Amino acid sequence: MSTQIAVFGASSTPPGHPDHDAAVRCGALLAGAGFAVATGGYGGLMEAVSQGAAGAGGHVVGVTAPALFPNRPGANPWVAVERPAESLAARIGDMLATSAGCIALPGSIGTMTELLMAWNEAYIDALDGGPAKPVVAVGPVWAEFVEAIGARLATDATLVSCVPDVEAAVDEIVRRLG
Repeated sequence: MSTQIAVFGASSTPPGHPDHDAAVRCGALLAGAGFAVATGGYGGLMEAVSQGAAGAGGHVVGVTAPALFPNRPGANPWVAVERPAESLAARIGDMLATSAGCIALPGSIGTMTELLMAWNEAYIDALDGGPAKPVVAVGPVWAEFVEAIGARLATDATLVSCVPDVEAAVDEIVRRLG
């Protein structure tokens, strides 16, 4: 099985939106580089990444949370393996524990929570002297957020690689993981 990368992003971004198109490219680029992808398994950018990865021959895992989202019909059609989680924290924890790194695409509070959990895990890894998994954030909103939180909380913002686009995000994952 390929090394897996978790990709976080908005659940409501529709097809045709530039972020949706970029997410499809992200999935395809990751699969083309030999990575499997894990997403939250639902719609929006999660589905776009899944579509791009599956279309490029990649393996797609969807970590869903049926109890949290009872009105969502289940994993998107591009997901090869669905893993239901009992809570939001368990869902994010599963994705981070089974992935060698992660990419945060544009999103809202859910994506912010995922990015913060990944950043915190990288921080703990660095404190313990181990190598931190790559955490990559795409776009100006995350760059501003990471800079502000890093300064305000006096934490290591360099643990999050902020990049302008999905191509740079995948390049950073490839550079860090080979």
